Amino acid sequence: MTRLSHGAFVLVADSEKALFLENTVDGDDPFLQVRRKDEQDNPPDREQSANRPGRFNDGPSVHRSAVDDTDWHQLAKERFAKDLADKLYEMARRGDYEKLVLVAAPEVLGELRKSLHKEVSDRVIGEISKNLTGHEITKIEELVKDALRHG
Repeated sequence: MTRLSHGAFVLVADSEKALFLENTVDGDDPFLQVRRKDEQDNPPDREQSANRPGRFNDGPSVHRSAVDDTDWHQLAKERFAKDLADKLYEMARRGDYEKLVLVAAPEVLGELRKSLHKEVSDRVIGEISKNLTGHEITKIEELVKDALRHG
C-alpha cells in the first residue's frame, strides 16, 4: 500500500487547467493545499484557424482534394501537457517534492507520460486517469487516498 506522505505533490490536470497540490499532513488523512494553479486560454479551433482548408490538384486530371487544416485546439492541448511536464521537471530539480501523484484526463495523462523527464517519472507513486479539475479538493483527497490504497 502506497501512502501520500507529508510533502507529496498531486498534479490534477485536464487539457487547459492544472492544480499543483501538496499534502501538508500525514498519509492516513491527506490534506491538500493548492501551491500553484495554471490555466491555458485555448479557444475552439474555429476561432484559431486563419482560413479555409486547403485544396490540391490530383495530378493532370481535373480532380481536386481537400487538405485537412491544422487542429490548433488539439495542438494547444498537447503543448499544455508538455509545458506541465517541463514545470514538474523544474520543480523536481529544485527539490519541491519527492513523491508525485498524477491525476489527469486520460488523453492528458498519456501526453504527460510521453513528456516526463526521468527525474520526474522516478518520483511518480500513483496515477489516476480521471478528469477531476472541477471537483472539490476534499473529493480529490478521498479519490487519491483510495487509489493509492488499492493501487
